[in-house]
Amino acid sequence: MNKLSLDQVDLSGKRVFIRVDFNVPFENGHITDDTRIVSSLPTIRHAMKAGAKVIVASHMGRPKGKPDPEFSLKPVVPLFAKLLGAPVAFAEDCVGETALAAVNALAPGGVVLLENLRFHKEEEKNDEGFAKKLAELCDVYVNDAFGSAHRAHASTEGMTRFVKPAVSGFLMKKEIEYFNRSLADPERPLAALLGGAKVSTKLSVLENLLDKCDIMLIGGGMAFTFLKKLGHEIGGNILEPDMLDAAGRIMEKAKAKGVTFLLPEDFVVAESLDAAQGRVTDVHHLDGKTIAPDIGPATIEMFKKELGRAKTIIWNGPMGVFEKKQFAAGTMAMVEALAASSALTVVGGGDSVLAINMAGAADRIDFMSTGGGAFLELMEGKTLPGLAALTDT
Repeated sequence: MNKLSLDQVDLSGKRVFIRVDFNVPFENGHITDDTRIVSSLPTIRHAMKAGAKVIVASHMGRPKGKPDPEFSLKPVVPLFAKLLGAPVAFAEDCVGETALAAVNALAPGGVVLLENLRFHKEEEKNDEGFAKKLAELCDVYVNDAFGSAHRAHASTEGMTRFVKPAVSGFLMKKEIEYFNRSLADPERPLAALLGGAKVSTKLSVLENLLDKCDIMLIGGGMAFTFLKKLGHEIGGNILEPDMLDAAGRIMEKAKAKGVTFLLPEDFVVAESLDAAQGRVTDVHHLDGKTIAPDIGPATIEMFKKELGRAKTIIWNGPMGVFEKKQFAAGTMAMVEALAASSALTVVGGGDSVLAINMAGAADRIDFMSTGGGAFLELMEGKTLPGLAALTDT
């Protein structure tokens, strides 16, 4: 997957439409996490420095296809301007005369933020007429919103039919680069560390990764369906009965392909998640009186040993209920294993990224994906409309 990027095209004097993800969390009228704004700044600044008229567009929340003050992007402007270190104009609409006038009023290097794209129902329907209206605003299209790349909306896919070139921003470029390095053409051995609650939500990921990886390590609640299929009693832990056959197929496929496929050997168990602490038991002694909210020390060492021989590691999903300190050891041990590894480390999924940030280890991970759903769909082997729509190199 090789796409034209922002630094490969002439932007001078051009109207440049940059699709970002400014769907930031608000609490009492204040933005509580500015990560998504900060991550878009290198792309926006590059376009400004190149002398472009910069048009920034995003969605916010779920306003159901009509204007809703609760989901206006206008309150984002002050913080956006402060972080950017430059004035930011605001257009009260994202298409039509209002938007065109705001764009035309820009000087080279100027920036305007458009109102919420989802204030028009045509955005999510990928309506061709709406896509054309968006396209009328610009000469160059840039997508820097990887988190929305799995959606075929007017601003992520539709308008690229009417604006050429359609290129990746720096954030999107990095996502593409690390996808290529970790999945398309990895240095081997490639290890996939997978956790989370359910097999059903990761089934396609598991099946696709088995065609690509050399080592697969399974933790979290999803491990119990595999253990049940192997004949273990799993006590009061999560079981997806309708996934038992799928779990069997996955284990058979791993064996046939020579993939090292490992499940937990021991767990930290407790009567409830409110217990002050847990105790360690092996996989043969799980019972209906307890739950197992974390992997145990033997499993931690086994997983660390396998990760230690990997040259590329992909991680998605925690090993247990790491939000509670007494059940965080397994997940935090995996964070440290990745942080200390000389392998290429790529992490996706909100919980895994949260665990890394909680541990203060973000600067020791090679790449953390910004798109949960989009990252998972890439791991499933799916084509992302927002990526496919960009101009090939």
